[in-house]
Amino acid sequence: MSESVVSKMTSKYQITVPARVRETLCLEKGDSLLFTLGDDGSVSVRKAVAADEAFARALEATLPEWASPADDEAYSGL
Repeated sequence: MSESVVSKMTSKYQITVPARVRETLCLEKGDSLLFTLGDDGSVSVRKAVAADEAFARALEATLPEWASPADDEAYSGL
């Protein structure tokens, strides 16, 4: 049986992860989430593991054009 839960996004694009989702994913403070975007417009979310974070750090190093002071300023409020 599937279950749906809802969370509202704030003006800063932040959401509270509903308790049922936190329990299901065994989330704790400081954990990271991995969002997977499907070709059909679907999105799945799971708890990120160390390998996911290592991949993201490696990918980030290939995108130096996104590491400018202007970008830091533009995204500082997120």
